[in-house]
Amino acid sequence: MIVAQAQEEMAFQQQYEQVLQAIENAMEEYLSAGRAFPKTLQEAMRYSLQAPGKCLRPVMVVLACEVCGGDRTGALPAAVAQEMVHTYSLIHDDLPAMDDDDYRRGQPANHVAFGEGMAILAGDALLTEAFHVLTLYVKDDCLARQLVLELAHAAGGGGMIGGQVVDLMGQNTNGDLETVKYIHIHKTAMMFRAAMRMGALCAGAENEQVEMLGAYGLKLGWAFQIVDDLLDVTGTHEQMGKATQKDQKAGKLTYPSIIGETESRRQVDRLKDEALAVIGPLGEAARPLHHLADMLINRHK
Repeated sequence: MIVAQAQEEMAFQQQYEQVLQAIENAMEEYLSAGRAFPKTLQEAMRYSLQAPGKCLRPVMVVLACEVCGGDRTGALPAAVAQEMVHTYSLIHDDLPAMDDDDYRRGQPANHVAFGEGMAILAGDALLTEAFHVLTLYVKDDCLARQLVLELAHAAGGGGMIGGQVVDLMGQNTNGDLETVKYIHIHKTAMMFRAAMRMGALCAGAENEQVEMLGAYGLKLGWAFQIVDDLLDVTGTHEQMGKATQKDQKAGKLTYPSIIGETESRRQVDRLKDEALAVIGPLGEAARPLHHLADMLINRHK
């Protein structure tokens, strides 16, 4: 039993690496497609977009597509668009006016390497380029529209940006659990939800499957952000590739600051169980998503 489980986990790691390589190849293809960007802007975009990392959200797009019986290639534009939006958000999050981080993914933050002005513009360019990729490389116009709608909904004022706004407004205040929940769901979980839904849409999945995978993504993204809160308390700079223990210094609202580390970990486990229960009807086809949940919940960086 243990041997079979280890073999299954190894097979998932190989699948993850293969998906990651396909995404990186597509990203390079799209970036090299002859767009007339100023050289420094292109360098700043590539610096963050191709920095060492798990490319988690785009991998989720592809895995969702494959779980629904779709072809990996058809999900690559949506996967790359997801990573472009995520990377833009990281560049802007690190700015002095926001979270004021000097390191990201083990290297100097974009604004440290290129200056604040260029970092802002690189983020802006990645955000707009994400929608260019969707409309140019997704050949089915109806699907392209659906994907644009999913990504814009998750990334905009009612999603990721809205969560960031409440995060900023909540600093150094006596917040409550509902406020932290709002921040985590909107700032992080909605993009996870969008990644899963986009992958399912690329596979031509039935609406029931799209909803199911979206619910899985929302719960997993929520748990992922609580783990991130915990790692900021317990992790090291070397593990995380960025400064740690900054949340408390900045007066941020986090799960550990509101309910403590022990209860935060219990909440993570509950959300993981709920996420896996949601995709139960998918049966063995969803096994990669079980391994994905384990990887994200048990991570150390």
